[in-house]
Amino acid sequence: MLRQPIVAVTATTEVIRGLLRLRLNEAYLDALTGAGIVPVVVGPQLSGLDEIVARVDGLVLTGGEDVAPALYGADPGPHTDPPHATRDRAEIALLAAARRAALPTLAICRGLQVANVALGGTLLQDIPTERPSAIAHARSDARAQRVHEVRVVSGSRIASALGATGLTVNSSHHQAIDRVADGLTVSATAPDGIVEGAEWTGDDGWWMVGVQWHPEELTTTPERWDTSLFAAFRDAVDGAAVRTAAR
Repeated sequence: MLRQPIVAVTATTEVIRGLLRLRLNEAYLDALTGAGIVPVVVGPQLSGLDEIVARVDGLVLTGGEDVAPALYGADPGPHTDPPHATRDRAEIALLAAARRAALPTLAICRGLQVANVALGGTLLQDIPTERPSAIAHARSDARAQRVHEVRVVSGSRIASALGATGLTVNSSHHQAIDRVADGLTVSATAPDGIVEGAEWTGDDGWWMVGVQWHPEELTTTPERWDTSLFAAFRDAVDGAAVRTAAR
């Protein structure tokens, strides 16, 4: 019987009660275990990343801080929060290792932004000031609510994963993809044009999907879109688990 796949899940650090601690929202772990995946939390670290990738079946890049604008050749804007430099470097290195190893990768919120930057793209540093819209994208007060629509490109990997070409999502971000990296294809947008999903379409067959919303917060809702996304990720990592078990 095939073993449960194991995936690396990135976390940030934060000073809590006077000590620097790893921090990760539990919803990520709940969504992954609900899909039959064993998550292993990986903090911001700059050593052993290739070894981690060699021992897991998939990678999840999670949400969090603004990505350092210097990484895509920009100066910080007035609304850009201070970056977590070590986390930025670690996750960019992890993504590069995952790509070399053809490791299935699911990038969520900041994770999608990190992936785009790592692959050569740029970001909008602040949607309200750079792309004013009637849609409020920074709705951290409503993480468990579906607050705006998303349109998905028919035939895309994301459409297949969700089982839909239209859905409603939560929204907890003030930054987004601007110039799309080579090899990435936008496959989901909000009605105002903000990128809500992108996927790797290079010719090397790497399974890499990124979404700008937080599907991990929506897996207990009546709608099945987000549960289906994690199930599709599970299907992708199952193949990697077979390869790992054969080593």
